[in-house]
Amino acid sequence: MEPQNLTGVSEFLLLGLSEDPELQPLLFGLFLSMYLITVTGNLLIILAVTSDSHLHTPMYFFLSNLSLTDTSVISTTVLRMLVNIQTHSKSITYAGCLTQVSFFYLFVCLDSLLLTVMAYDRFVAVCHPLHYTVVMNPHLCGLLVLVSFFISLLDSLLHISMMSQLTFCTDVKIPHFFCDPPQLFKITCSDTSIHIILVYCIGAIFGGVPVSGILFSYTRIASSILRVSSSGGKYKAFSTCGSHLTVVCLYYGTGLGVYFSSAATSSPRMCAVSSVMYTVVTPMLNPFIYSLRNRDIKKALWRLLSRRV
Repeated sequence: MEPQNLTGVSEFLLLGLSEDPELQPLLFGLFLSMYLITVTGNLLIILAVTSDSHLHTPMYFFLSNLSLTDTSVISTTVLRMLVNIQTHSKSITYAGCLTQVSFFYLFVCLDSLLLTVMAYDRFVAVCHPLHYTVVMNPHLCGLLVLVSFFISLLDSLLHISMMSQLTFCTDVKIPHFFCDPPQLFKITCSDTSIHIILVYCIGAIFGGVPVSGILFSYTRIASSILRVSSSGGKYKAFSTCGSHLTVVCLYYGTGLGVYFSSAATSSPRMCAVSSVMYTVVTPMLNPFIYSLRNRDIKKALWRLLSRRV
């Protein structure tokens, strides 16, 4: 039978990570715990940066924006899954699905751009320390974050405009815990060849440029550190960007891991499980990386918690 073409499909079904009823309480507890840890950790960093005058510097200004973005990423993907598990419902409206796709691309792109901006900040700090306060002035910092947001908004609008042109068939089951665009392409009745080419082109621009910026910054940083004669000076220079480099490797490493694992396996459920790494685990680990490796953040958090007690 020819599948019915429903241009006005009202809802999709998010199948989640597992359809086993016995696993649902375990998944709910696990993801609720990770969500609360992520939100708490990132909010503590934001509070520490805003409340401590010693941390009113460009690096920590960008870090607080990154923490806010990480909280938004996990809220966009995980909250809906938790609600569905709790209400024993797998449905999400068509408008809700497109909204989730829009916010997902907005915050993921913003995450990538903020990491690029932070790499540039570290480049100026290590390679041009005498001009750091002049170059990284408050106006430039605010402008960099604002431009990053509007570029991310453009990326989101481009993706959502493509998704809104798709028509869907009677099979509206998405084997994922959120509206993952590649999975939506698989269940559409439309010809997606042009859309997929556009997605790759947009991804090459909005993903390739930030990666190139980060590689350029760290190439110059590495070259500058190698010219330092003393081992103590090298360690001090490297320690200023160690946490950021760890987060960059974690973010892009998990992203590339998900991409290659999805290309290597035909199981949509395995793709959903692997995508947990960059949508949930990475935002959860970022606060620990920055707080455990950063003496200033640890002192600020200690002073913040001491005042609360």
